[in-house]
Amino acid sequence: MRFNEKELVSLSRQPSEMAAEMGMRGPKKGDVVKKRLVKLVVNFLFYFRTDEEEPIGALLLEQCRVEREDSQSFTIAFLDEAERKYLFECDSEEQCGEWIDSIIKASYEFMRKNLIFYRTEIHRLTGKDPLEQYGISDETRFQVSNGLQLMPRDTSSL
Repeated sequence: MRFNEKELVSLSRQPSEMAAEMGMRGPKKGDVVKKRLVKLVVNFLFYFRTDEEEPIGALLLEQCRVEREDSQSFTIAFLDEAERKYLFECDSEEQCGEWIDSIIKASYEFMRKNLIFYRTEIHRLTGKDPLEQYGISDETRFQVSNGLQLMPRDTSSL
């Protein structure tokens, strides 16, 4: 996926879901833990030198795995490069849990699965497809991937 650098810098300046200074180690051999300002904005994790306003990097939080390493640290590894892990060290066990939870919930796939779940529940309870009013109910990205589909309403009696 390609990104425009100016757009990423602009996105990094948007209000964040979470932000904190924490220890961070990159995925390269020999990388050491350094203090970084880390910001979660939508599904990007930006990291900055603590004294600079522009990010030095960004991680797109899609197709990745977040794992707790110990009580105060976690790693992010991408499925296509599982051996390359980014390590983050938090100030507390509670902070670590909050970051892990927020990062997992930031991915598009997580949001898509939730939308499908709630769409199905609303349809089950009301008999109506909540996306129908927006004209997007037939889009494949909103379909259940396991073969189950919402049944269209019978409008012949209306």
